[in-house]
Amino acid sequence: MTTAFSSKKIVVVGTTSSGKSTLASQLAEKLGGDYIELDALHWEPNWVEASDEVFRMRVETAIHSKAWVVAGNYSVVRDVIWPRAEAVIWLDYPFHIVFWRLLKRTINRAITREELWNGNRETFWMHLKLWSEESLFHWLFKTYWRRKREYPMLFALPENAHLKIIRFKHPKETERWLTNVAARRS
Repeated sequence: MTTAFSSKKIVVVGTTSSGKSTLASQLAEKLGGDYIELDALHWEPNWVEASDEVFRMRVETAIHSKAWVVAGNYSVVRDVIWPRAEAVIWLDYPFHIVFWRLLKRTINRAITREELWNGNRETFWMHLKLWSEESLFHWLFKTYWRRKREYPMLFALPENAHLKIIRFKHPKETERWLTNVAARRS
């Protein structure tokens, strides 16, 4: 794996709890770019979703800077972000790792009542309803294997040929790469 990394417009994708936001935030700080969390642009107060038009407008505005790192998988704005991106980092971790991370994160957020975006907070009970679309565990089971099939097909499309694709299969691999990026930039 190469440690040379000169991209200034990067998208971090992966399933829920793979660490997209954490990596994107750290990478933006190391590269001196804006950190853009799609969830923050998508969710209104009280867990109301922004309309597609409003969401797309917010994303368009956010990616106007010279350097940015976007965290998120929203297909409704992929056509806005990916053509302007230089690289996509895919956090393609094993299911047991992301499941464990989701469980720990959900418990932590329920205990601390951490505010996420626009005053929204997660409740533990909401996620225990595995049959509910509101449950992130439901979302994980629904999307994990779909993303494994979908991303290679998206990366192979001619309109995405300009993107440098970086795929990490384990968090330790990602940590080593991020450390190398930081070392090369200092």
